[in-house]
Amino acid sequence: MQTVLPLLAALAGYLIGSLSFAVIVSRVMGLSDPRSYGSGNPGATNVLRSGNKAAAILTLVFDALKGYLPVLAVAIWGPRLGLGEGTAALVGLGAFLGHLWPVFFRFQGGKGVATAAGVIFALNPMLGVATLATWAIIAWFSRYSSLAAIVSAAFAPIYQLLIWEAGPTALALIIMGLLLVWRHQANIKKLMAGTESKLGQKAAPAAAPSKSLKNRKKS
Repeated sequence: MQTVLPLLAALAGYLIGSLSFAVIVSRVMGLSDPRSYGSGNPGATNVLRSGNKAAAILTLVFDALKGYLPVLAVAIWGPRLGLGEGTAALVGLGAFLGHLWPVFFRFQGGKGVATAAGVIFALNPMLGVATLATWAIIAWFSRYSSLAAIVSAAFAPIYQLLIWEAGPTALALIIMGLLLVWRHQANIKKLMAGTESKLGQKAAPAAAPSKSLKNRKKS
């Protein structure tokens, strides 16, 4: 039972993380699928490129909550079942993986920035503040959300190890950080080429399919 409960909790975290709110909110608000324009990433930053700030804010909030609430639930009710920091970190990691590879959306997910933030705030609120401050500073001066996310992902586990301690939380942060940087490979290339979109920059309409592609579909 001691082994099964953490795994079931992690699975629940994964399923909650699999709710792609960028797609859900866009559908409810009658917007285009965020996977069809801009970076193609189902996340708050790309939804903002639709020009609808309310949709972007809702996406950000819900994506963060799906990382925050499962971990918070373990922190509140877990001790009664013998579940501690290790399970909380595992649940947070599960929610993050769910966002990256959502079972409900053909495993085509986002980059996990907001969800990772929610997980961090639930695991260690002070670390969440430090990481958010890092993101805000980089984003303010560079205007690049992707650069801010990459730097924050790199510094979060460093903060945890230097200020607090090593353990399940630090391990989860390292895994999330590595995956988050990996998911930003395309952004890193664009940053180096100077073609990365800045915060608030509206996305161009999706390119119309070529004639050859149309003919293929007809055939």
